Amino acid sequence: MPSRSQIDVAIIGGGVSGTSAGIFTARHGLETVIFDTGTSILRRNAHLENYPGFPAGINARLLLEMMRDQAERAGCRVQNTQVEAIRHPDEQFVIETADGDSLTSRYVVAATKNEVAYLDELDGVEILDRGKQFVDTDRRGRTGVEGLYAAGRLALEPHQTVISAGHGAKVGFTILEDDDEPFYQDWVAPEGYFTGRDRPVPPGCEEIDEDERLMREDTHLEVMRGYLADHHPDRPQQHPSVEDDV
Repeated sequence: MPSRSQIDVAIIGGGVSGTSAGIFTARHGLETVIFDTGTSILRRNAHLENYPGFPAGINARLLLEMMRDQAERAGCRVQNTQVEAIRHPDEQFVIETADGDSLTSRYVVAATKNEVAYLDELDGVEILDRGKQFVDTDRRGRTGVEGLYAAGRLALEPHQTVISAGHGAKVGFTILEDDDEPFYQDWVAPEGYFTGRDRPVPPGCEEIDEDERLMREDTHLEVMRGYLADHHPDRPQQHPSVEDDV
């Protein structure tokens, strides 16, 4: 029987909601794996024009690529494979993939739009049938199974990319709050913001001096120039029901 690797957070789905959740959990020390089949519906978007921060819009496939790179910089590991089943025999979740890999995880985030078959073996998950299938959650993405969360469209959030990204971030934040380690918020503050008031830097925050701030801004400018130097090579994916002859 193959050995199982132990992780903290397994995220099923590499779209905007799953990736956003992973950015938060990985940044704060939880070993996070994102399982991505490359089928995010955002790949069908011809040009994304309502995502904040891009006044003239942004290539949707480039946005996904940038988010994935950000998740990996934060410490996420991405596996390009499909999750076929999740079991919960004890306090850990067991994730089985199409590649034959098996991992155990303390937390799972389901973020697969409307795909729910891999949840069939979990008792306590309420599936809502609204023409398509969704997972019933509370406002923070928690399901009826402790440690299992759902994010984005699968949790009945609207399709809009910014909403899915925000909900994924909320779910990631919820995991950090539900975890045993102390956590305040994800915030990089200027030097002295807390310590200058004789306060300790809260868990999940950091203070940086001016030299560090400028170094990080220089890195940002260099990286963004690389992303935005030319057209993205990938065309939008067409809806499966439409014959694409272009």
